[in-house]
Amino acid sequence: MNFRSRLLATTLAASAAAVVAPAYAQTGPGSDSGTGTPTNNIDQSATGEPAEGDTVVVTGSRIKRRDLETAAPVAVVGQEEFKLSGTVNVEQVINTLPQVIPGSTSFSNNPGGGVSTLNLRGLGENRTLVLVNGRRWMFYDSSQITDLNTIPAFLLEGVDVVTGGASAVYGSDALAGVVNFRLRTDLTGVEAGGQYNLTERGDGRRYEGYLAIGTALNDNRGHATVYGEYYRREPIFQGARSYTREALGENGDSSALVPGGSSTTPDGRFTSTFAPSACPTGNVYCGGGAYFTAPGVSRPRVGTDLYNFAPANLLQVPQERYLIGGYADYDMGGGNTAYLEASFVNNRVANELAATPVTGTFQVNIASVSPFLNAANIAALRQLDSVVAAGNTVGDGVVPLSVSRRVVETGSRNSLDERNAFRMLVGVKGGIIEGFNYDAYYSYARTRNSNVQSGNISRSAFQAGLNGTASPINIFGPNTLTPAMVDQITILAQNGDTSVLQVANASVTGSLFNFGFGGDDVSIAAGGEYRKMTSEFIPDTALSSGDVIGFNAGDPTAGSYNVKELFGEILVPIAARTAGIYNLEINGAGRYSDYSLSNVGGVWTYAGGITYSPIRDISFRGQYQHAVRAPNVAELFAGGAVNFPGAVDPCATAAAASNGTTNALCVATGVPAALVGTPGVQLNTQIQNRTGGNPNLQEETSDSYTAGIVLRPSFLPGLSMTADYFNIKVENTVSTLGGGLANSLDLCYNVVQDINSPYCQAFVGTRNALGQFDASNPPLIGNANVSTLKVEGVDVQVDYQTRFPLSLTGNGDSKLSFFFLGTYTRKNDLTPVAELPDTVNECAGRFGVLACGNPTPKYKWTSRVSWMDGGLTTSVRWRHLSAVRDDDDSTDYFVERIPAYNLIDLSFSFDITDQYNLSMGVNNLFDKNPRILGFNQQQANTYPSTYDVLGRDFFVSTRFKF
Repeated sequence: MNFRSRLLATTLAASAAAVVAPAYAQTGPGSDSGTGTPTNNIDQSATGEPAEGDTVVVTGSRIKRRDLETAAPVAVVGQEEFKLSGTVNVEQVINTLPQVIPGSTSFSNNPGGGVSTLNLRGLGENRTLVLVNGRRWMFYDSSQITDLNTIPAFLLEGVDVVTGGASAVYGSDALAGVVNFRLRTDLTGVEAGGQYNLTERGDGRRYEGYLAIGTALNDNRGHATVYGEYYRREPIFQGARSYTREALGENGDSSALVPGGSSTTPDGRFTSTFAPSACPTGNVYCGGGAYFTAPGVSRPRVGTDLYNFAPANLLQVPQERYLIGGYADYDMGGGNTAYLEASFVNNRVANELAATPVTGTFQVNIASVSPFLNAANIAALRQLDSVVAAGNTVGDGVVPLSVSRRVVETGSRNSLDERNAFRMLVGVKGGIIEGFNYDAYYSYARTRNSNVQSGNISRSAFQAGLNGTASPINIFGPNTLTPAMVDQITILAQNGDTSVLQVANASVTGSLFNFGFGGDDVSIAAGGEYRKMTSEFIPDTALSSGDVIGFNAGDPTAGSYNVKELFGEILVPIAARTAGIYNLEINGAGRYSDYSLSNVGGVWTYAGGITYSPIRDISFRGQYQHAVRAPNVAELFAGGAVNFPGAVDPCATAAAASNGTTNALCVATGVPAALVGTPGVQLNTQIQNRTGGNPNLQEETSDSYTAGIVLRPSFLPGLSMTADYFNIKVENTVSTLGGGLANSLDLCYNVVQDINSPYCQAFVGTRNALGQFDASNPPLIGNANVSTLKVEGVDVQVDYQTRFPLSLTGNGDSKLSFFFLGTYTRKNDLTPVAELPDTVNECAGRFGVLACGNPTPKYKWTSRVSWMDGGLTTSVRWRHLSAVRDDDDSTDYFVERIPAYNLIDLSFSFDITDQYNLSMGVNNLFDKNPRILGFNQQQANTYPSTYDVLGRDFFVSTRFKF
């Protein structure tokens, strides 16, 4: 630890000894912005209810109300949490929420795309709808997922998390729920600030500076806010931490972790492709192959000849972001107000991997490479040239070799993503008749990404340098490639993608009548919406052709679709403040969506709920929601690729002829009746097929149930407790058909045996006149609606604030607050093939590379206790993940169970004056290391988006208002 870090740590520790405690603001002071967007940031009494006469719009509904408690549970994260946690990117707080399983984060290097995504309930980023001020935000690619990097954290007023499907209110994508980021739009004056983060190791610096200006317009007829931010995050490589600097594996019986890595090393390994029976005994290129320990000098390869790629891989991905935007509204007279929102983000993120590993079979011209080899290796190659074997022409001086060589001379592979995203929204709102208001807007959002890949190797150039058709290249040993050779074989790949979201929305809200039993008026909301989604991915020609070694090939993607919708909501307060009923209300919502996608067409979503309070202190609530998600552009139109996996065509087996059901299916899918069950239906062990998007996909559907209780005991003012049960089931889920060609064939002809199933439909029309799969129209084994997801559990939230009879600043009483948000996940199940319900991946309390991926602890919580004494706030946060075990019961890994994981964070906030605030703190106070894993890791020997890999991390921030 350097001197600056020691000084800061000592200061924090001394302060913690003097005062220990914190503040978690569920909702802060403010008022309804009047824009018609969902927000529940209002003044509340000690009971947590709005002040008399106030009305608000709560996330999950468009209807204004006087009560914050809705039938659907809403978890709220206040602005204070972002300040006290030292957060600049919103992912840092969002991923600590118990409802969230980390998606792509700043620690996602491989895989990683330079984005931060939100995965609510672990149901997938594409099933979580992200809103900003109650409206759809921009997405970053053809998967139609929001990049959280585009949301300005310094402007956040709070974040609302709504559990369960919300398609009836917001439309498609809200199967897992909705996360609404509420930004301040009523800033007056100038607000500026900055933040600096640094790990205890002295690396991973993060810098932020921002400025926001708000002012009234034309004698308070309008208001405008403009803002700007700059953020930079420095890289940390895996070599910078003791627990990640070595790529780890496991020994033979998984009883210990051992140095691992890649078998593709800078030294190079070259292996004969001949069958063992044809390979000359004692030839160094046979068996394990020739391993070059020095230029031109080889020995037989052994199992410990591995390359440690870890130090060249990133642990924290670098980022640079420019963000500007603004809001404005203006009273046009007659009760009508026009409003405008604009935002632009330039985001640069560079993922970096170890140097390109070149693998595959290449033709090697002995004469061309002889200058780089010693006599023994030249003799061994000539011996191979004299062997009659598949792939070899005897005596022509060219032999096929399986090459495994890491080209470190080119440097690391770097994938730079530069995304330029902007969003513009214009709207008008106002009154229609007494008690009724309207709101109409149009928004246009566009994201364009330029991806530049460097450090790649051209397969064709590499081959030309070995077979004598170009200048020879020397890959026989470490550091043998000259700069000229490097220039000859390297290639730069440039790819681009563009995504556009257009939304036109108009709605009316108002009150109808009153039942006369003490409740509020019956309220409604109704309207219509039009959305159009367009995406395009244009790969570099070299990348799409497969000539690039180092990054996966990709074919072009292009497509769009639109949807026209009508929606409505109703809130019916039945009775209030009568005998046995403090409050009783029911609500309902419905939406009809007409998609331009023929296989989706018109669909309905709907919801209904009830809230009942027998007394003021207790409320019961429950809701049912039926939601849908239309497939996204990538799932529908992703560019395809052709491959040749090994598989058995059931129609070529003798059993097909005698089994009536299988026989009929074979005929229905194109096999002539006379040829069913004959070997001629399948001539090769490999069957050509296509992979990629599927334009015939249908919508996913979900049914969610929530039921809960809200306690606000009057005998203990300031205390609020909620507990909510959730149950979400998603059916017709989009995933790869059957898990591959072989499984799809088996499912169609032997298991499901239904011509209308997606497994059988994949083979209809793909056979020729002889019943064989036709190479000109191979079956598409792409995306299909075949899976089922289910999550179930309980959320608990506790808020408590009280006066504390102690003050160290001499300002009288202080305040003590406590916040707890936790989730018990009973189920998190994936059924890969709905027709095989007995095959279920149960991921609650599990992790692993087999099926579950990131750990899904059964118990996850974040809690904070804060002490507010005058202008000083001292806060401690506790983050907890319960133990998880590996998801592969058939394999014993070195680490079968990751124990419970706890992190403690400490922070301070000083209101030095009314205009100036200074905050500082340390996350991971006790420098808790992640659990180190072997073969069942994600990357960096662990799951870096779940377990802290930075170590003790300091921050200091300032905020000015004037």
